[in-house]
This record gives sequence, structure tokens and C-alpha cells, in this order.
Amino acid sequence: MIYRHWLFVVLPALAFVPQLAYALTEDTPSTHMMAEEVTFLFNTLLFLFCSVLVMFMAAGFTLLEAGMVRSKSVAVILTKNISLYSVAGLMFYLVGYNLMYQDVDGGFFGTFAPWAPHDEAIAKGDYSLGYATTSDWFFQMVFVATAASIVSGTLAERIKIWPFLIFTILLTGIIYPITGSWHWGSGWLSEKGFLDFAGSTMVHAVGGWAALVGALFLGARRGRFNKEGEATPLPGSSLPQATLGTFILWLGWFGFNGGSQLAFGSTADAIAVSNIFANTNAAAAGGVIGVLVLSQLIYGRLDLPLVLNGALAGLVSITAEPATPSIGEAAIIGAAGGGLMMAATKFLDYLRIDDVVGAIPVHLVCGIWGTLAVVFTNPEADIITQIIGIISIGVFVIVASVAAWALLKYTIGIRLHWTHELQGGDLSEIGMRAYNFDFGKMIAPGEVPPPIAPIRRPRLNKKRGNF
Repeated sequence: MIYRHWLFVVLPALAFVPQLAYALTEDTPSTHMMAEEVTFLFNTLLFLFCSVLVMFMAAGFTLLEAGMVRSKSVAVILTKNISLYSVAGLMFYLVGYNLMYQDVDGGFFGTFAPWAPHDEAIAKGDYSLGYATTSDWFFQMVFVATAASIVSGTLAERIKIWPFLIFTILLTGIIYPITGSWHWGSGWLSEKGFLDFAGSTMVHAVGGWAALVGALFLGARRGRFNKEGEATPLPGSSLPQATLGTFILWLGWFGFNGGSQLAFGSTADAIAVSNIFANTNAAAAGGVIGVLVLSQLIYGRLDLPLVLNGALAGLVSITAEPATPSIGEAAIIGAAGGGLMMAATKFLDYLRIDDVVGAIPVHLVCGIWGTLAVVFTNPEADIITQIIGIISIGVFVIVASVAAWALLKYTIGIRLHWTHELQGGDLSEIGMRAYNFDFGKMIAPGEVPPPIAPIRRPRLNKKRGNF
């Protein structure tokens, strides 16, 4: 009977909609103010809704990484992911946002200062800015946490947690905001006409470059490559977890790309966001299908981790321009991304570079591909400018990451001791296991197990007819 009570709320509201629409068509000062206020509300709602979706991607990265590492390293992965998200949020408040957006004016970075909301005009009834400033800050903040998550997955199972978090401070507070200011902060790349709608290069390639440098400094996990240099599989703890994490990332990507429209106050914005959602989904599907077909043709079988990364490869590939392609073009871009991801995965194995979750092929390689693919669907894109953007951001992130990883490696150290690595980061780093199976007392090597007590069967109580 609850639905009847809702009718008393919904029906009067629906009756008011035509009156609101009529009021907004009147050409009066009060009508313009009302239209600005409605636009302000819808734009703010878009930011907040999409921010929550992107924040949920942190859970997706966590599950994906936890499923792809061995069971002895799951708890430390969970700890790292909730920690890096928290570090990213505070660093983007303390320095990152203003460094990325305030007073860049065609230059190379903004100002070193904490962020503060500036809604004074809004409080006086001036809605011309178009959105609540805190909603914009929150939307931009959840993006920077994504870049740090990329690094976490690559370096899993052999990096110490505190050096990783120190690097996260530098990445989210300095490196990412500076490169972000070049384009999204109206810096020098923006003036040149560089295009990257939602961050194939600005987010994913930045995280990918930082992860690649970290992997080179850190080295491969023990046992990942044999003496002949051949890759040895180290199966993860839970493919169901990894699959669920991938689906969560797929869902969050609608906020990642859709929110980057930055407006939802007109029919044109609504159409654009709808196209972005559809193309984002098509690119992920294209990535999956492309990997399915190529895996069967090349290996004669399917590979679930590759298929999962195929979805992510498609998503990264479409992120630079999800608004202008047709659904078919988006699927092709995603499928090409899946193929490039597979080739890059094999190439990393050839180079003996250990990437636990395949983040470098997915985020770096497909981030570069997606940024170049813009020229095929957006007539405003210039291939030379796109290449300049890719190279300049890559060089800066590499140089900054080399300096940061080298400083950490040769001071406090970045890699677990080999005995701790064999034991697993769960016990050596945080002193607990992610999975505790109480199947009996754990028997140490060489220890004699205790005798098994005989099973005593209950006697039948003949008088009562039961046990």
C-alpha cells in the first residue's frame, strides 16, 4: 500500500512540470534568473552524481588488484587502496587543485595554495558560474585518485607500503596537477589546441608512465621470470573478485567520461552526455570482443585476465574523445585498444618487466592510442598537436618519477626484503592475513602433527528414544 502514499507526492509534482516549463519560456528578468538557477542545479547534480561513480571506481581497482595478486598479498593491497584514495583527497585539497587550475593563464602550473570554495556570488543569487564550486573540486579530486591506483596495481606484491604512499603524495600533489594544468587548467597545451576530453593521457597515461618507471626501479617479483627469461604465471587469488572489480570500473567509467561534459543544463548537454554513455559502453564491449577473438586465434583458448583487461583497454581508448564517434566507431576504437593491450603485454614479458595487473598496457599504451584516435572522429583535432601533448607529458612524468623513485630507493628503500616477499606483504607489512581459513592448526615444516583423538559416538537413550 506504500505506493498509494507516493501518489500524493508524485502527482502534484507532475502537475507542476508544465507550469515550470511555461514559466521558463517567458522572456522576463525573473525568468532568466530562474533558468540560471535550474541550470546551476542540474550542473551541480551532474558533478556530484558522476563524482560518486568515479569514487566507486576506487572499489573496482581494489577488487581487481586483490583478485590478481596472490592470497598472501591481498590485505596489504586493500590497505594501500584505501590509503592512496585518502592521500589523494587531502593532497588535492592542500595544493593540487590550485596548482592545476588557479591562475595558469597559458603557463605551466598554477599557484601553491590550499583550495577554498568561492560561492559568494551564488549566495547573493548570482548563478552565472553554473555550478557549486565544491562539486567541481570533488569531481576533479576523484580523478587524481585514479592515477594513483594505476601505479598501485603495477607494483603490487613487492613494494613497501610507506614508500609507495610517499610517491602517491608527490604524484597526486605535484606531478598530476602540473600536467593537468597544461590542458585542463588552460595552460600551454590547451592554447595549442591539444584535445583530451576525459583523460586518456591526462589521467591514464600519467599513471601509466609513473607505474612503468616504478616497475623498472623495483624489478620483477621473485619467480616471475625463469633463468632463461621466460615469463612464469603467478595466478591471482580470486578471478571472481577481479571480474567484479572490472564491472565496477566499467560502471564508474560512465561518471568518468559523462561528467567530463561539465554541464547538464541544456538539451545539447543532455544529448552529449547520452552519446558519451553509449560510446563508453560500446568501446568497452569492443575491447572485450576484440580480445576474445584474438585470444582464440592466437592461443587457441580464452584468457580471462586478458578479457578483463580488454574491457579496460576499450574504456581507456575512448576516454580522450567519447562524444563525437558513432557507436560503431567507438566499438572499433575499443577493439583496437584491446589488440594493442595484448601486444604490449607480450612485449613487457619479453622485456622482463613485471606488471601484476597489466596496468601499463591498459592505461599507458591505450591512453596513447586513445589520444591519437581523436583525430579520426573529431575534425578539430590535429595529429601533430596530439603527439606534442603525448610526448611532453610523458617526458615530464618520466623525469619527475625517476627523481622520486630514485630518491626513495636510495634512502629508505622501496622493495620488500626477499624473505618478506616470500612470506607475503600481508604478514610482513601489516601483520595480518586477508583470508583466515580455520581448517585446523597450521603445521610448520618438520613438525610432528598431534595424534587425532578418537571419535566418540553418542549412546542411544532407549528410554527417551533419542540421543
